[in-house]
Amino acid sequence: MFLRQITDPGLAQNAYLIGCQKTGEAVVIDPERDVDRYLKLAASNDLRLVAAADTHIHADYLSGARELVERHGAKGYFSAEGGEEWQFEWARGLDGVTLIKDGDAFEVGNIEVRALLTPGHTPEHLSFLVTDRGGGADQPMALLTGDFIFVSDVGRPDLLESAAGQQGVMESSARTLYESLRQTGELPGFLQVLPAHGAGSACGKALGAVPTSVLDYERRFNAPYRMALEGEKDDFVAAILEGQPEPPLYFARMKRDNRRGPVLLPGGALPEPRGIHRNELGEWLGVPGRVMLDLRRDRADFMARHLEGSLFTPATGGHFSVAAGSYVGEDDRILVLLEDEDELEEVVRDLVRIGLDHVEGWMPVDEALESDHGLATIRRIKSAKLDAGKLDGATVLDVRGAGEFSAGHVDGALNVAHTRLAERIDEVPEGGPVLVHCASGMRAAMAAAYVASRGREVVHVDGAFGDIPEDLLA
Repeated sequence: MFLRQITDPGLAQNAYLIGCQKTGEAVVIDPERDVDRYLKLAASNDLRLVAAADTHIHADYLSGARELVERHGAKGYFSAEGGEEWQFEWARGLDGVTLIKDGDAFEVGNIEVRALLTPGHTPEHLSFLVTDRGGGADQPMALLTGDFIFVSDVGRPDLLESAAGQQGVMESSARTLYESLRQTGELPGFLQVLPAHGAGSACGKALGAVPTSVLDYERRFNAPYRMALEGEKDDFVAAILEGQPEPPLYFARMKRDNRRGPVLLPGGALPEPRGIHRNELGEWLGVPGRVMLDLRRDRADFMARHLEGSLFTPATGGHFSVAAGSYVGEDDRILVLLEDEDELEEVVRDLVRIGLDHVEGWMPVDEALESDHGLATIRRIKSAKLDAGKLDGATVLDVRGAGEFSAGHVDGALNVAHTRLAERIDEVPEGGPVLVHCASGMRAAMAAAYVASRGREVVHVDGAFGDIPEDLLA
């Protein structure tokens, strides 16, 4: 048996390539849209990728399952659970696709993959028990948990409401998740837990940075999982719903597109943006439907000098996909400004994974900053230097999450999470300066650039929230 975890650090997402080395066949579970890397990995290990499966309809990236089924002839295995609204619409009636329910199994060579219904994160969610029949095993060795059980956390049950817009369902989803977790009590404790996400994902609130775990360990030390096994349902529901971060704006679009079927990549290939000369920047500056993404790491450097209207979407720390997904529309045409040309392919992959396909151009950011026109700055102050005088006539925009805000905030501040600004930008006043802060300065930097691109006078408040003078706090 062959098993490999393939991690996308930008989205903290894990896909799994599982193969039977005797027959040379393999399946990929929860693939992202740029499937060439899975095909390459399989081939380099003398395997043929013959099947693909998703644990559920994902909200944080576009699935590559359709690409594999329709373009590469893989068999597809997808949930038929969850009711009419939670079906893989694109896969219905498609040759090579099998819609599966709780307890159904399929084989890839001598590997058995059995579905286990685990709703709560979503109604149709399946986990997969993997048994190496070819190795003589009569019990599963792993549970691919998708967004059901993570290392140190469990899947959030609020996304149907907070991201997909189905009002009034988060509490019932939390109750369903409680029951799903309790039903795992009979599973063998030696099972490896292979989750679809790790630390940094917005699909939970306290995911561990360890890539895999063991079921018995999670039963003991995964606090929400242990609470479900040992505690009362009402206590679990209250705890799991408290403090969940606001999901990025693009999550609703991912749910829609993964249900309908992600658009196939033209020719099965990634977009190939062309190099842009600074003399062509006039075609991008201030042009509706065109966005410029500045991937510099140094937020102070961006504030000091950048192309007017460009967005600060740093390439490190898992910020890029969240910022781009929160501030860029699916039909926008994109120019990326890079510190290093070698980053271009990975940037294109990151954008395609969240359905931002119109990556038309790129240029070195240093070259862009040599332009004779179209440059701007954003005033920057340290959070420790805030005083009542600076707040007079200004709007304080706190772009932390609602839970952080409720724990303490600047008196009179407007709270809009940085991931939701695009849908609430009209709440940000146009008259007077807007002082944008967060807990450390990074989220505020991304938000400040976006708010400035929408015509507001902006001040970036950089530094720790704890450094803000206490007399300004409510």
